[in-house]
Amino acid sequence: MALLAACATGRGPVATPSVAVAATPSAETGAPVPATTAGPASGTVLFHDSHFHLLNYIQRGPTAREFLDMTAGRVGRVAMFGIPLQQKWDYFLSGDHAPDYYLSTNADLYYYSFVDAVIAREYLSLSEEDRSRVDPMITGFNPTDMYASDHIERVLLTFPGVFAGIGEFTVHKEFVSSKVAGHAASLRNPALDRILATAAEIGLVVIFHNDVDHVRPSETPQHAAEVLDLFARHPGATIIWAHTGLGRFVAPAEGHVVWLEGWLSDPRYDHVALDISWDEVARYIVGDDASADAWANLIGRHPTRFLFGTDAVAPAAWEDYVANYTVYDPLWARLDPAVRAQLERLNYERIFDAAIPRVRAWEQTRLTGGTGG
Repeated sequence: MALLAACATGRGPVATPSVAVAATPSAETGAPVPATTAGPASGTVLFHDSHFHLLNYIQRGPTAREFLDMTAGRVGRVAMFGIPLQQKWDYFLSGDHAPDYYLSTNADLYYYSFVDAVIAREYLSLSEEDRSRVDPMITGFNPTDMYASDHIERVLLTFPGVFAGIGEFTVHKEFVSSKVAGHAASLRNPALDRILATAAEIGLVVIFHNDVDHVRPSETPQHAAEVLDLFARHPGATIIWAHTGLGRFVAPAEGHVVWLEGWLSDPRYDHVALDISWDEVARYIVGDDASADAWANLIGRHPTRFLFGTDAVAPAAWEDYVANYTVYDPLWARLDPAVRAQLERLNYERIFDAAIPRVRAWEQTRLTGGTGG
C-alpha cells in the first residue's frame, strides 16, 4: 500500500571553502566515491551538520571545544543540542549496571530542562570565531505541557544571543514514547500547536522528530495524515522533519518516496524541509541500488528541501562521528554536484541565516521592554 516532513553576538554566515571532489573507486563496489569522504584533510569542510547531539541520554559527552577540535575544520557549521530526556538509573531494575541508553533498561525517561543551560554554557565557552560555527538549539521542554512555550521564551531571554531554534524534540518515537514518565506526547495535543506558534512568532528553526508509523506497521502509516495536518496548521514555522519520519524500528512503507514526492510538491508545505540524519535511516536510503536511485532522484527534484545531519550522539572520535556521513557514499555518488552542495551546506545556511536575525530581534525587543513579535 502506498504511503500517504547578524545576531547580537556577531554570528552570521560562515564562508565555506569549495571542496574538490576527486573520484576514487570504492573498495566494496568499485563505484566512484568522492575522495573527501575517505580521508579528508584537516581544514577541508565536508558539510554542515543539521542534527548533532553533544550529550547522550545521561547528559554526558564531549565539551563543545573538544568537539570542534575533533572535527578539525572538516565540519562547517553545526546545529548543536543535547537530548531533552534523561535515562533514569533505577537501582531496583538495573542494580549496579548504570544504563546510558534508552534500550539498556526498562526504567523511565524524564524531561531534563537543565540541558539548555549546559548547551548555552558550552557555546559561551567558545571564542567568538568558533561560536560562528555553532547554532545551539533549545530542547529541554515537555511537548505535552502548555507551559512549554514559556520555557522556550525564558531560555532565550536568560541566554540572549545564543539559541537559533528548538529541537530536536520528539512526539512519537518507537520505544521512547512509552518510556517517558507522565502523559504521552501526541500530535493532537494543543501544547504542540502552542510550541510551533511560538517558534513561528520568534523565528526559531524547529527540528522535529515524529515517526511516520508504529514499530508494528499499519496498512496506512499511522501518523502520516496527522503530521501533514500539523505542518499545514503552522505555515509560518520553519520546520525540519528529522529522518523523514523513519527510525531504527520504523522502516519506510512501500511508496514512502512517492508519498514524500506528493507533499513536497504541494505549496502548503513549502516551509517544511527534511533531514536525512542517522545511520539507521541510511540503511533504508542506500540499502540497495534501487532505493539509492529513488532517493537521489527525489532529492534532485527537490534540492532545496533536504539537509544532511549526522545524528551523532556524544561522539568520542572523528571516525565514529564521520561514519554517519560516509555511510551515504552511494547517495553522494548519484547526486549532481550542485544538488549535493545544497544538501550538504547551502540549505543549512539559507534556513539558519534567515532565522537568526529574527530571533535576535525578538530578544532585543523583549529585553528593552517591548512586547515581542
